[in-house]
Amino acid sequence: MKTELLALLQEENFVSGQKISETLHVSRTAVWKIISHLRDEGYEIQAVPNKGYCLKRIPDVITEEACLREMKTRWAGRNLVYCPEVDSTNTLAKKLGEQGAVHGTLVVTDMQTGGKGRRGRSWYIPKGEAIAMTLLLRPCLEPRCASMLTLVAALAVSRAIDGETGLQTSIKWPNDIVYGGKKICGILTEMSADMDEIHYVAVGIGINTGHMEFDSELREKADTLFHITKHFLPRRILIARVMEEFETCYEIFCGAGTLEPLRDAYEARLANKGNRVRVLEPNHEYDGICLGITQGGELLVQNAAGEVRTVVSGEVSVRGIYGYV
Repeated sequence: MKTELLALLQEENFVSGQKISETLHVSRTAVWKIISHLRDEGYEIQAVPNKGYCLKRIPDVITEEACLREMKTRWAGRNLVYCPEVDSTNTLAKKLGEQGAVHGTLVVTDMQTGGKGRRGRSWYIPKGEAIAMTLLLRPCLEPRCASMLTLVAALAVSRAIDGETGLQTSIKWPNDIVYGGKKICGILTEMSADMDEIHYVAVGIGINTGHMEFDSELREKADTLFHITKHFLPRRILIARVMEEFETCYEIFCGAGTLEPLRDAYEARLANKGNRVRVLEPNHEYDGICLGITQGGELLVQNAAGEVRTVVSGEVSVRGIYGYV
């Protein structure tokens, strides 16, 4: 009901209570209650006698109604689960996956207290300062293809941020979005599968959007969109844009079964490409030049001997990013 009312208020400068009542098929008392709930959520709604209601300001709130109002997708994010606070959106999305949640279910929170990044690193999202969301997918792919979804998501997020801010972000293979040598987004993909069948994939996305402050260890490695642009980008708008870009990239990827149709677009944003990188594998490290990615999403690195190696997983440091000089 809130979504429909907000849609009415955004279509005209003033909407009478009678028109809202007739359009939504509710009483004038019910209209007033909905208006009161929206005001409690931070929406500035002016009431003028003989004119009606006017929406003066939309706050940077993440609610189911606010996010769905911005969605232009067909399936990605259309089944939206919002929690004001959660330990981990990935954990909740996986729980919903076990319970039969549909393909494209999006879990969104305003505050994440116990999230995890790659290699078990903590992933804390302070209230109102970032986007923390997880998209649940049920792809008709072999389990070996699931890791490629991380790259699909990275491309989608990078495109969405650039489209909304005018920035030119880069992707640090395989899962970080960077700008000015600092991380602004991380992606964590987890899967439930048998030997030959994927049950579901949870793609967790965390984007630093607000003015949060980092501790001394992270200050040189991380940044936020607000610090970079000096402007607030409503999170609901960026969430919807990410879903739009992801839906497009995902369908291209699934149609091909590989990253080949997306490879040029991904490599155009690849911070690693053409740069000296340091590959940190278990019990072994080496430097080389990144040549790009394979159609399966592996990183191609040419070592000092001229040999081209395929990096399937592990840590890869890019010169000039995260302190690697």
